[in-house]
Amino acid sequence: MIIRVVLALALSVPPVMTPANTGPGACPVPMPERTNCGFLEVPERRDAPERKIEVGYAVHVSTSANRKPDPIVYMSGGPGSASMQLTGFLSQMFPDRDVVAIEQRGSRYSRPVLSCPETAQAMLGQLRQPPADIADAANRCRERLREQGVDLRGYNTKEITADVIALREKLGYASWNLFGVSYSTRVMMDVAAADPGGVRSVVLDSYLPQSVTWYDDADRNLSDTMAGMGVKEPFEAMVARLNRTPARVPTTDPLLGREFTALMSGDDVAAVLMEGLQDAQLSEVTPTLVRALATGHDELLRPLADAVGQGLVSHEFGLYHAVQCQDEVPFNTFTPKSRFFTVNGDKAVCDAWRLPQATPVPAESAPVPTGAESAPVPTSAESAPVRAATKAPVYVIGGEKDPTTPPRTAEPAARVIPGARFERFPRAAHAVFLFDACARERIAEFVGDPAATFAKPCSHPPARGVGALHVTGRPYQISLSPWLAAPFALFALVCLFQLVRGALKGRSLAAFGGLAGVAFCGLITESVYTLVSTNETALAVGVPALAEPYTWIAVASAVLTAAALLYDRKWPQIAATAISGGFLVWWFTWFL
Repeated sequence: MIIRVVLALALSVPPVMTPANTGPGACPVPMPERTNCGFLEVPERRDAPERKIEVGYAVHVSTSANRKPDPIVYMSGGPGSASMQLTGFLSQMFPDRDVVAIEQRGSRYSRPVLSCPETAQAMLGQLRQPPADIADAANRCRERLREQGVDLRGYNTKEITADVIALREKLGYASWNLFGVSYSTRVMMDVAAADPGGVRSVVLDSYLPQSVTWYDDADRNLSDTMAGMGVKEPFEAMVARLNRTPARVPTTDPLLGREFTALMSGDDVAAVLMEGLQDAQLSEVTPTLVRALATGHDELLRPLADAVGQGLVSHEFGLYHAVQCQDEVPFNTFTPKSRFFTVNGDKAVCDAWRLPQATPVPAESAPVPTGAESAPVPTSAESAPVRAATKAPVYVIGGEKDPTTPPRTAEPAARVIPGARFERFPRAAHAVFLFDACARERIAEFVGDPAATFAKPCSHPPARGVGALHVTGRPYQISLSPWLAAPFALFALVCLFQLVRGALKGRSLAAFGGLAGVAFCGLITESVYTLVSTNETALAVGVPALAEPYTWIAVASAVLTAAALLYDRKWPQIAATAISGGFLVWWFTWFL
């Protein structure tokens, strides 16, 4: 349940950012002007308040002449994901309001930081043979944190909720608008219930109801997502093929900085996709990826294996597991045993840590509205916490392609909230607001007037799709080792030289050969640039399908270049012919 925050994503006009610095009010990451950062001192455990910890936060003050008195307070998901790096992004969504980004206790910009490289390393070690011992790693992490004075029992949703309320009181806002994503939607719903006088409205993106048994639902959620994409049969074929014969995939351990060979079964790939599909860009190219893997394109597994390591360093694992072990794992049955190594890894950590389960939250009863499209919200054991109700206006959004918090569970749970409205976005996945301009427009409109209905469609047109792809893993390899593109660069330079030389000397065959080569290189470059500007993740799967017909322009260039040898047998033309032929061999046998 980790949100992959895409910092490169920008709105129409990027904010002016000031670099991170030191001193009072300084921020650990670049921030827009008129932003200060600080720490909220709170008890590590409010039932044993002697030890204090610090929760990081950032406050951006709006410069609008129509500045509203109630700010937006935002928290990222995870658990364990950082929040304040999105302050500039949010300040553009809400230019007429202050923006407060609050960290979770124990996250990257709070103190202490509950990193747990031991368990992160062991999670990645599930792709090694023999697999790493996660329980041993968890115990080593807990012992190290205990020596630092950390009590993991203080890192749970109940305490994080109290931190949000305490920050409002410290900053002196009479009320504010809550904005949660994924895991933090649980936090924000608890805040709304516990601090009703301080909450004007609530936005829940990728809603994760407390009543949902996330681990038990994970397999079904992924299968439903694949079916919705129209690739259920290829997905099952891919999983079965790789379960029979796991693939050996070179990858890098980001914690050690060393390469190793991962052994990936079909179930391992499914687990990685379950996490990766939170990214709307990967979601868009997943049908092509799955069909290619089903037919044996194992070279496409390298970016998936690399993504495992990158995900393990994107959040603080000590905090993640402290929350999961108290607020999520105890309310799942894990029957039958999950096929996802990520799910089994979380359970192994929790079995080792033996943290107490969360206390149920009392709730006001609310009837399920008549006419609801879905079945009642699935629940686990009767002891599972129940989300407390709120009377503040609530706007819930979900992505149609989200396997983590799918509309199947989010929508009926949202309809139980009195006065809430739910909207699904058909091309979106997880953390909708990060990737969908229409969602950002809707959220801003709701916060502007929570009681109003949306009077008109979004003004932002749907994003352009990536189009058809020619499947190849070579662009990703080139992104890791740019020198692998040397044959393409050399061919482009030789063609340009041949065009100029042929034109100056009046040798039409050579000139046209060079012109065709330059045209080919330009068309390929333009098509790849367009693809990257639309969806940079697509290059991990292939290149635009137009690369195939464009190839015949390169063939024509090589033929014309060779034909020019009939009239020019000097070394420049001989070299150009050899390089053109060598490029075609490289293009057909390696790149395509």
